[in-house]
Amino acid sequence: MKTYIHARLSQEDRRILEKLKRSTGDSESELVRRGLRLVSQEVSQKQSALELAGASVGKFRKGPKDLATNKRHLEGFGT
Repeated sequence: MKTYIHARLSQEDRRILEKLKRSTGDSESELVRRGLRLVSQEVSQKQSALELAGASVGKFRKGPKDLATNKRHLEGFGT
């Protein structure tokens, strides 16, 4: 059983959809389905900061131990 949805698109989104239809040859429905799958993959692939840092975690033995908590280390930063 197929389910139908209706979506409101801005003019810019409509232009993007038309451009994708021309360049891929896919129907609007197929492009929406592909978009949903891409967003689903993106959401399921979110990683923690520790996972993103990967092998670099624990590599540095030197440096201030209180870098994350001592405001002195941020003096002049961003100015």
